[in-house]
Amino acid sequence: MCAQRPHRGWALACALALLPAAVLAQDSAGRLAPAAVNDVRMVTAVGADAGNQSKAAILRAQVLLDRAHFSPGEIDGGFGSNTRRAIEGFQRSRDLEITGVVDEATWAALNADSADALIGYPLTDADVAGPFSKIPADMVDKAKLDTLGYTSAIEALGERFHASPKLLRELNPDTKLQAGVTWQVPNVSDAALPKAGKVVVDKSDSVVMLVDESGKTVAQWPASMGSSHDPLPLGEWTIKGVASEPTFHYNPELFWDADPAHSKAEIAPGPNNPVGVVWIDLSKPHYGIHGTPEPSTIGKTQSHGCIRMTNWSALALSKAVAPGTLAVLQP
Repeated sequence: MCAQRPHRGWALACALALLPAAVLAQDSAGRLAPAAVNDVRMVTAVGADAGNQSKAAILRAQVLLDRAHFSPGEIDGGFGSNTRRAIEGFQRSRDLEITGVVDEATWAALNADSADALIGYPLTDADVAGPFSKIPADMVDKAKLDTLGYTSAIEALGERFHASPKLLRELNPDTKLQAGVTWQVPNVSDAALPKAGKVVVDKSDSVVMLVDESGKTVAQWPASMGSSHDPLPLGEWTIKGVASEPTFHYNPELFWDADPAHSKAEIAPGPNNPVGVVWIDLSKPHYGIHGTPEPSTIGKTQSHGCIRMTNWSALALSKAVAPGTLAVLQP
């Protein structure tokens, strides 16, 4: 069971008070300065707007949490429920007081990773070439497409660097999306995780945890799981296998809100496929852990019973599990 938490407004107020402030958090044009994000430490702010100082600090914390495998979901520079959950999970894993805010002890632990939070990334031809296309909302219309790829270069960059497209634009306001141009992006890591002893899906906190063979939680990600119509199937299940770039077999009979005029259809693979880039199959029929085409909604919306994660989170988890891995779905 998770400890009772203070109300959301209290958490936000304390987070803004306890997160360190960045000196010169804005550049001369009033924009969030990447150098300031990289230089955030426990210091007293001097001569910069408090809101931007806090955003620089939150952004650095989000990147370091992501690098430590305690994901805040989509990195956006804002302090929300997913960031609080990531902080709590990180604190628990380091035997720190669980406060849900980045206090001095948590900063010390996070700053054991001295990497820059933001780095320059030169765009390649592949990053901007596409093809990019609009994805229809209707399942039958989706089934007419040969692939469900990215809708834009900035959406693809957001997935690659675990960031919201809005944040990327804020960091690169006047920078063109063309090959050879350098963009400022979160310095995320794709370091491999240890082999899973088990996977724990916690409904009360809307997170998925990777527990290693020694019993230690080594990674945590926000997730959307179940609803009143399709509750999460609590209990102990096993992972049957992993399908990369899955085809989605749409069966309207399994969806309470499906269009009655719909028939069964196959939806082509791609990052905008309804189950994203990977499907982790559970022994419970029709249930799995999978990606999503809408990373900003993870941990904030309901699902049709399955466990939805960002594409990058589901992919990281999929590489640490194997057929027979225990999956505990708990209240």
